[in-house]
Amino acid sequence: MESAATRLAEVEANIARMCKPARREFEDITLIAVSKTHPVKKITPLLEAGHRVFGENRVQEAQEKWPTLREQYPDTQLHLIGQLQSNKAEEAVELFDYIHALDRPSLLKALAKAMDKTGKRVPCFVQVNIGDEDQKGGCPIKELPEFLGKVCEVNIPIAGLMCLPPAGIEPAPFFAFLEKLALDNGVEGLSMGMSGDYETAVRLGATHIRVGTALFGARGD
Repeated sequence: MESAATRLAEVEANIARMCKPARREFEDITLIAVSKTHPVKKITPLLEAGHRVFGENRVQEAQEKWPTLREQYPDTQLHLIGQLQSNKAEEAVELFDYIHALDRPSLLKALAKAMDKTGKRVPCFVQVNIGDEDQKGGCPIKELPEFLGKVCEVNIPIAGLMCLPPAGIEPAPFFAFLEKLALDNGVEGLSMGMSGDYETAVRLGATHIRVGTALFGARGD
């Protein structure tokens, strides 16, 4: 079994390698360690190795793990990367530093209300249904400009765009398309790429990559 520090070094080396031909800086890529479903005992070694940016899928799971961890590591940055239910908006705003799946008007309304109530403005990535898949969340491509306008109207900071390409298909065209959508709409951040395709995502402009298995190992390791 590789140590957490070794896995982290390997992923960071791969990111740096892909930055060179793309003429990008390593420091411009945020590596989000996806700690969903992993217990505290598996997260702590990465924290001890110096990593400070983590991602969780569910508000309740994050509430169970992170308050104590953040007492020990107060400079940790926490990203909500999964689908967010509108009734969990206030809890998400209180706990997370970034939200990656703002994708529909009802959630926008709930988040705006929560941010107004708490006085905390959490930057959000707008999720785009980049493959036009019925079973996936995400703002429809044709509605993106209007939706981004509504996000601005309620004073929610836009961190960028996020996507999940269709499974089993080469992701590069979808990453390139998300970058084009960002450019067309004046948005800078790009949350795209996971353990199996983050190197491609870095090459095509990702600013935030969401990596779980490559850092934590397979479930049960």
